[in-house]
Amino acid sequence: MAQLFFRYGAMNSGKSIEILKVAHNYEEQGKHVVILTSAVDSRSGVGMISSRIGLKRKADPVYPDTNIYKMVSELAQKETVACVLIDEAQFLKREHVEECAQVVDELKIPVMTFGLKNDFMNRLFEGSEALLTYADKIEEMKTICWFCAKKAIMNLRVHDGKPVYTGEQIMIGGNESYYPVCRNHYNHPPLDRL
Repeated sequence: MAQLFFRYGAMNSGKSIEILKVAHNYEEQGKHVVILTSAVDSRSGVGMISSRIGLKRKADPVYPDTNIYKMVSELAQKETVACVLIDEAQFLKREHVEECAQVVDELKIPVMTFGLKNDFMNRLFEGSEALLTYADKIEEMKTICWFCAKKAIMNLRVHDGKPVYTGEQIMIGGNESYYPVCRNHYNHPPLDRL
């Protein structure tokens, strides 16, 4: 039975490597997957999924005007689509998430999305909020705090060695800009380690 999945986690929780692993597992069995990623994240180039351990893969970029349902429907008319995989799902628009639900409900194709739940100010991203509403299954991917052994549940933005708690919601970056942290270290980061 097809379902809409949302797998979320803080920075460095292995979301991108997991999507690459899932794609490999399907393809190893000769099954076709559709791999998408937000066009917002262009660190490795638009339409690239890149993990911190060095694995990369091309994906179809999702732009604000992309209709995911239409795209998958057209592909499914040419060949059997076993699954749709979406990286950086926090950057999806609400309409994109509704289109993902439509893929599941009307085309009977599972859609697995991976992304952050909350931003550096601990507010939900638009895509994450919609996925928390529409997803059939929600799973947290865990990682540890940059500064201690507790579970990281927040993303600390840093600039010039100082924590940043205000600003634009979206600023693309990796370990040079964000740390996965526990609640305590979000509020009280060790400044000598930033």
